[in-house]
Formats: sequence, C-alpha cells, structure tokens
Amino acid sequence: MKRITLPIICSLCLWLTACDSNNTTPGETAKSESSAPAGAGQSAVQDDASQKNIVQVASGSKDHTTLVAAVKAADLVNALSNAGPFTVFAPTNAAFDKLPAGTVEGLLKAEKKEDLADILQYHVSVGVYKADQLQDGQTLGQVNGGNITITKKDGKIMVNGTATIVASIPAANGMIHVIDGVLLPPAKK
Repeated sequence: MKRITLPIICSLCLWLTACDSNNTTPGETAKSESSAPAGAGQSAVQDDASQKNIVQVASGSKDHTTLVAAVKAADLVNALSNAGPFTVFAPTNAAFDKLPAGTVEGLLKAEKKEDLADILQYHVSVGVYKADQLQDGQTLGQVNGGNITITKKDGKIMVNGTATIVASIPAANGMIHVIDGVLLPPAKK
C-alpha cells in the first residue's frame, strides 16, 4: 500500500503547486505579463519565440526602411501583423528612389494617407503565393481591389512587367517577395 500511496501523494502535491502558481483567488483570472495594452492591436503582441510576421521581417531589413515608414504612415502595421495569410510584394528603398523626386515625401503627408494606403494595398494579395506557384500570365487580386499580372521572362518573375522579384522570404503570416520597383495601381474609373 505504501508503494501506491507515495506516488499518488507526490502527484497530488505537484498538481496543487501548479494550480497555485498563478497566485489567484477563486473566480479571479490570472493576468499575463506580456498582454498588450487595450486597443493596441496585433502588432503590440510580444513574441520572441515564433517566426516573425511580415511587418517584423520588413522592420529588420535595412533595405525596406522606406516601405516600413510608409506602412506606419498609412496605419497598416496592425493589418499586416494579423494572421493573414498575405503575400506582400515589398519594394526596396532603391525601388522607391526610382520614383520622381518628392513622390515618397508627398505620400507620407497626413493628407495623402488614403492614397498611400491604396498604393500599399496594391502590393498585398490575400493568400500565400510562393515563387514556384507564380505562373506566366497569372492575375492576382490585390487588397485594394486591383489586379496585378505575373510574367516570366528569361527565368525571372516580373510583376506588371515593371518590377522583378529579387528574393522571396517566408513569414509567419505569409510570404514576402522583394521587388525592385514600386507598383502603382491603375487610375480608378
């Protein structure tokens, strides 16, 4: 009987210790130390163990500082930090530099927030499209309601015939295709 009782008592003690580790009284909910402030959104969640999401990957890239600044100015950080899945065609700083002088600065102004959001959303598809899944002539619907067209030429994948995919990076909530040009949505009718 002693052999059976000892393991049961040890198990019971471990269980009681685990139940008391939250230091809560009955009916009280344990508070998480890493919980985000109320209304902060998905981007405020701290998680250093999981794969980085699209915004976190872009924020860590020295080649995407202009894109990250634009995403912040358009208030799209939380949207792109959510579960997705998304495919983002991410222009490099050099791609933004190809635009006419003053374009980026003008779009970053508060009164141009809607235009900036439209352009950025034209770079985002819902779903994960890996490079090997992109086909010549394929059309992808973008978050802003427009479409982009994929072409393949000399082993390169191009978007709208103007931007080349130079790298592809998986993220926790989708795929990032680094592109060497900025995609401008067609004028709305």
